[in-house]
Amino acid sequence: MRAELLSPQPAPPAEPELPPLAKWPVFTIAGLVAAAQLAFSPFGGFWIDEAYMLAAGKHHLDWGYVDQPPLAPLIAAAMDWIAPGSMPVLRLPAVLATAALVVLTALLAREFGGDRRAQSLAAGAGATGLWTAMVGHWITPYTFEPLLWLLLTWTLVRWVRLRDLGQPDDRLLLLFGVLLGINMQLKFQVAILCVALLISVLVVGPRDVLSRPKFWGGVGIAAVIAAPTVLWQALHGWPQLQMAAVVAEESPMLSGGRSGTAVTLVLYAGVAGAALFLFGLWRLVRNPELRSYRFLAITTLLLYVFFVATAARPYYLIGLYGVSIAAGAVGFQRRRESRRTRFGWMAWPVYALSAAVAGYMLSVSLMVTPMFGVPTADSLARDASAAYAALPTEQRSHTAVMADSYVIASMLEVGAARHELPEVFSPHRGYGYFPPPTERIESVLVVGDSTALRQQFAEVRQVGTGEVPIWLCTGKRGTWAEIWPQLKSL
Repeated sequence: MRAELLSPQPAPPAEPELPPLAKWPVFTIAGLVAAAQLAFSPFGGFWIDEAYMLAAGKHHLDWGYVDQPPLAPLIAAAMDWIAPGSMPVLRLPAVLATAALVVLTALLAREFGGDRRAQSLAAGAGATGLWTAMVGHWITPYTFEPLLWLLLTWTLVRWVRLRDLGQPDDRLLLLFGVLLGINMQLKFQVAILCVALLISVLVVGPRDVLSRPKFWGGVGIAAVIAAPTVLWQALHGWPQLQMAAVVAEESPMLSGGRSGTAVTLVLYAGVAGAALFLFGLWRLVRNPELRSYRFLAITTLLLYVFFVATAARPYYLIGLYGVSIAAGAVGFQRRRESRRTRFGWMAWPVYALSAAVAGYMLSVSLMVTPMFGVPTADSLARDASAAYAALPTEQRSHTAVMADSYVIASMLEVGAARHELPEVFSPHRGYGYFPPPTERIESVLVVGDSTALRQQFAEVRQVGTGEVPIWLCTGKRGTWAEIWPQLKSL
């Protein structure tokens, strides 16, 4: 008995070795992406959603908002607190997330058995996605979401690989829950991803993941992390659900409706990315080597159909590109290993074209805001400040600024850091759920369209003729408690 206690215990079986990580090419590609995005970050002014993130986080920090959870506004406010007014610092988390997306795409290829070349091809495709190139330095929820979706799928891919080897690591399921909870604090679309994943797992497996205690522990962790913003939505009548109709209504303008969404959901992967995405998706469905990961292909197809049917935003699928891209890159490796192809050199012209198109999209990021007819935050705030300063002193103390849209309101609040302005209000979208003006406010300077207020004030006259008209509304008819519900609009 004593001899048994003293004898060495057998070591647990070692995890089978993965292919070596292609550190130099992968991290070089990610570094180049980060450098390019960082170089563009001081220029172009605020994208409209960036201004919204910063204004919401800096002036209206809450557990939730009408159209999103609070994580992106919190990040924006934190970076502005660290370095007020610095665009490169504000946008640094977005740049790092975009670079990390490149590395994670390569890591997925490695999990599928990809060698250094396959990992490099996957990283190159991840680096040259069209949408990612354009928004990669913007501090918005949809800049961070692809990384979090890819992290979620990486945990599942790794768990499945280890389970197939007889060495499941259920701690990955707890990590999945943590990442899911964080994602729920960023964008609610991840709930749709989870529904598609559940359906896919029930149809093609691995169903045994649902019997793991740590899986349900991860679900519990996610629920705890997501609880504050879900509770906020419940207390405010679930306005996020109403946003689906708004998104569908805006679809013809932003992506050409359902047909445009159907095309751009694929093309936004980039030249090399779209090719690998389609090839990899086919392999995930048909290839016996990837049988255990087929649920990810079913998930992707389900989401594609759902997003097209609902005329969703054309970038909603980007968080799943990396999985199919990685599978596609490994597919070309298998063809190379079996000597079924001799045209590996053709990848270089494709990737050169992909990089060139991505570079063009990066340059487009400097021109997008003016394309929507929105002046810079500085010019909007300057014009509104001049109109406010022209008012008599006594009237200024009873006057607020009101914007006709959340976009203009955000730009004004951001620009107010350099120009004197009173409190800014708007009945539009998220701003409509912020506190309305107090009853001491008797008049408002409306920046933009004043039509909605003409029934609420006795006199409306134009007092500013800048890039956006400014109107002075006086003679308030009723209290703000009566007026505000009539003005609120998503």
